[in-house]
Amino acid sequence: MRVIFMGTPDFAVGTLEAVVKAGHEVVLAVTQPDKPKGRGNAVQFPPVKEKALEYGIEVYQPKRVREPECVAHLRQYEPDMIIVVAFGQILSTEILQMPKYGCVNVHASLLPKYRGAAPIQWAVINGDRVSGVTTMRMDEGIDTGDIIEQAEYELAPDETGGSLFDHLAEVGADLCVHTMAEIEAGRAVYTRQDETLATHVGMLKKQFGKIDWTKPAEEIERLIRGLNPWPSAYTSLNGKTLKIWKASVQPGGDPADAGKIVLADKNSIGVQTGKDILILQEIQLEGKKRMSVDAFLRGFPVSAGTELG
Repeated sequence: MRVIFMGTPDFAVGTLEAVVKAGHEVVLAVTQPDKPKGRGNAVQFPPVKEKALEYGIEVYQPKRVREPECVAHLRQYEPDMIIVVAFGQILSTEILQMPKYGCVNVHASLLPKYRGAAPIQWAVINGDRVSGVTTMRMDEGIDTGDIIEQAEYELAPDETGGSLFDHLAEVGADLCVHTMAEIEAGRAVYTRQDETLATHVGMLKKQFGKIDWTKPAEEIERLIRGLNPWPSAYTSLNGKTLKIWKASVQPGGDPADAGKIVLADKNSIGVQTGKDILILQEIQLEGKKRMSVDAFLRGFPVSAGTELG
């Protein structure tokens, strides 16, 4: 099939590779504009652009793909299908109706659960045992189109937002190629989403990672894993930001001491929460490298009674 591929971040790269390796002709890769990044504000290509250029695929980077001139540009490629994976822009009706086989979206949740921009992190934060990927026939809504296929993935007890991202990227790539074959062969089944089961999650911002120590340790531990590697869960220690990358839960303690270090020795730090104690295992103090707690304590000792946050 002649395919226009729309995607931007790392999550979409594996699907682009899978579509190409399956023998489809990707006639155009559409991605977000380049952005300056880092201290030197050097221009950085989106990951999908980098991969497309490796394959010799033409790249198109409109600021707003819905603009009439952008729609006209896409139309000249006469796509059989448009594949959309974490593109970052909403498509117009003209684009949705353009391809022979429609626009197919690869979404990192088991729709209708977790429509929106951050389904992977929320699956970990909420303690879901199973996540997955959905291929969907796109319509004018946000992740509201008919479900074509779904593939489940069982989360590990220590699953992080980063590890789930990698797993679902692989699952999504395989599922997309299978869905494309089913559509082309006329075997695809389209199932309307149950609106009564729909949930929506918005984009995560850095401030969402600020730890509320009055919450149970179990919830905080899931937040830490869900926001690893971005935007990260954090608190403050002696006026400096302290990122927490890994922790575990120890039963007990007094909720009245929430936010206070109640366990401290040369190898470990335990912080009281609204329920149980959070044992810090991997942390990063502002201006320092990420390290294990025992390594941190060798150069920065702390004592019981110190308050965080």
